[in-house]
Amino acid sequence: MAVAFIFVAQAILPVLLLLLTWQAKLNFALMLSASTTLGLALTAATVALLFLRYFRARRLRAFPAYGWLGWLALLSAEVLLFARVEPVATYFTPIAWSSYILIADAAVLAVTNRSRLNDAPIVVARLALLSIPLWLIFEAYNLRLQNWTYVGLPRAWPTALFGYAWSFATITPAVFETSDLVQAVLPAPSPRPLPEPAQDSSRKISPTAEFILMISGAACLLIPLLVPRHLAAYLFALVWIGFLLLLDPLNYRLGLPSFIGDLAEGMRRRFYGFLFAGWVCGCLWEFWNYWATAKWLYTFPMFQRWKIFEMPAPGFLGFLPFALECFVMYVTAAWLLGWIKRVK
Repeated sequence: MAVAFIFVAQAILPVLLLLLTWQAKLNFALMLSASTTLGLALTAATVALLFLRYFRARRLRAFPAYGWLGWLALLSAEVLLFARVEPVATYFTPIAWSSYILIADAAVLAVTNRSRLNDAPIVVARLALLSIPLWLIFEAYNLRLQNWTYVGLPRAWPTALFGYAWSFATITPAVFETSDLVQAVLPAPSPRPLPEPAQDSSRKISPTAEFILMISGAACLLIPLLVPRHLAAYLFALVWIGFLLLLDPLNYRLGLPSFIGDLAEGMRRRFYGFLFAGWVCGCLWEFWNYWATAKWLYTFPMFQRWKIFEMPAPGFLGFLPFALECFVMYVTAAWLLGWIKRVK
């Protein structure tokens, strides 16, 4: 029930707060374009689906206290944002996502009786730590491709850097926690008979196919850097799939957790979990960003008239492979640091 209240409250809170004065009513009427209405509808539908799955799932324990703390922090931040109270208005994005991570983890704990924050907080700390340099890779690409820019940031560089670091540190944990929540509320897999050896081997990808995927991924990552800049601006989609194609086969070869390995064993839950987590996080990223004081704007030279919130509509599809990339990039980086061992 807590998850439902959190998302329903935050979805209607901007409307309620903006209707407090006649001037706010006018401003809200001007802002609530068709694209914004569609964004609110998509976000509400996504949240409603999670809401329904959460309530249909069997909960093993009560919603924990730190989840309620996340709820309180998130709703308080919403109120202070629309009242333009500093520093919350400027740091709303990292505050909202930090609160969300608490909420999502608490929901997972309530359903499964285990969660990352409860059972392995050091893993969450590692996710947050690696999230910063991993996202900076995409920021480095953006220096050349110029697909987004930031506005409303603090002028003093120490406070701006603090906001950047805090915001970037929430990206990977949010994707992982959302995947955990999605997997927790998915229907339990039906028992299946053990496959015959020949059937089992047919699921496994061949070394040649692995090599082709890795070469394709490397090409996706190199092409935007090699073509003229005016063409590169159209090619960020290649970056959103490049690391997935390059690193997941590599992780599989190294005996690390991988989607290819899961699918070869007939296990699809993690793949679906991260795929849907990309959609959920994408909707929430754009929803919260739209109202934030410090925010990002998209500048790539396509679909600027077809926006949902600040994002050109086709860009929402990019969140799906991005979530998969968050997983494969973290696995590779964590292995290089000795935080993950080979599983076979």
